[in-house]
Amino acid sequence: MDLFEQSAQHALDAPLAERMRPRTLAEVVGQPQLLAEGKLLRRLIENDQITSAILWGPPGTGKTTLAQVIANSTRSLFVSFSAVLQGVKDVREIVARAREEKGYHGRKTLLFVDEIHRFNKAQQDAFLPHVERGDIILIGATTENPSFEINAALLSRSRVFVLEPLQPADIRQLLERALSDPRALGERKLSATDEALDFLAETADGDARVALNTLEVAALSLQKGCITKEGLAESLQKKPLLYDKGGDEHYNVISAFIKSLRGSDPDAALYWLARMLEAGEDPLFIARRLVIFASEDVGNADPRGLQIAVAAMQAVHFVGLPEGRINLAQAVTYLAGAPKSNASYAGIDAALAEVRKSGALAVPLHIRNAPTRLMKDLGYGRGYRYAHDAPQGVVAQTHLPEELRGRNFYRPTDQGYEKTIGERLRYWENLRSPSDEK
Repeated sequence: MDLFEQSAQHALDAPLAERMRPRTLAEVVGQPQLLAEGKLLRRLIENDQITSAILWGPPGTGKTTLAQVIANSTRSLFVSFSAVLQGVKDVREIVARAREEKGYHGRKTLLFVDEIHRFNKAQQDAFLPHVERGDIILIGATTENPSFEINAALLSRSRVFVLEPLQPADIRQLLERALSDPRALGERKLSATDEALDFLAETADGDARVALNTLEVAALSLQKGCITKEGLAESLQKKPLLYDKGGDEHYNVISAFIKSLRGSDPDAALYWLARMLEAGEDPLFIARRLVIFASEDVGNADPRGLQIAVAAMQAVHFVGLPEGRINLAQAVTYLAGAPKSNASYAGIDAALAEVRKSGALAVPLHIRNAPTRLMKDLGYGRGYRYAHDAPQGVVAQTHLPEELRGRNFYRPTDQGYEKTIGERLRYWENLRSPSDEK
């Protein structure tokens, strides 16, 4: 078997998603925000003016495809590099060849780095001087948020292009193309029902690779005939939810969860709770966030919220999953349905800001501790009025430093039980007589 035959055989052995990879811009499906007529990335590719770029998006959205389309559409030397399999030493060798290419042939080198986030930020520094000098044009692909995972200096010299999950209509178009294209399944003369294609387009979650590889598995089980929804459902492996517990999607989902609670939307809060649990999030992490939320966002509008959140945390720790999901759901629905107040949260932050601004102001003499005769002779505790001696438990005396007399850090809202607290505090304030203050 000669080299040409080996290459052809390799192409036939490659997974369907690889065989169906678009070769030109015209074949690319989806990503209209980047590739529609007149869009910046399309213009850069068509005019062979591509600059260093980071392609950021979920798996199966076409990052590698886009890089290969750039390779097929440019007059530059295209070099593919894997952050998983190669290291800094390989970078130096590629740069040396790139300088030769530029010096002898006047041709640019495009270096495509797949999974660039696999390099730590110190390793990414290896690219920086070569990008700055123009030795290479770097195109990095990542599923992680570049703000967190890409060296800031490198990021500032690159344009970030965000790829979105493909729409079901885009997936459906790719599936139909795969059934007819000779590179794919065209020679098998297979068909698929509309119900089957719609089902797979919806369940692929915007991931073209999952859709095409599932179609291939279903096709392999048929010698001829029609692919059905049942056949695809059997072939579709459960796709892990996109949720990296240390990455961007983790923060997106927990943010959506908290904001749903704050927005008093129990249905949305339960959905995001389910997303986290299904993806394998630590249930105690969720419980801790509920305890924080109970004070930060519910507060004294419903003091029982903190009790329920702490009880849920203890219950989850005690029983674990899967039953712990019920304890979490009870706390989530209670907190979502509770009246909301952030007055305690705002109050402590206001008090902290004052302390940082004014420093350690003197404690008023009348509320100082006076355990010794000397302290009493110096006036410590003199004039202190014991609140329980007053008929209603309220006495006319100040408790703040003199410089802060009259300041209010806690401002109760009119929500839930906090309205009662506010009314009580105003009533007590009216009982105090400024003329009697000590």
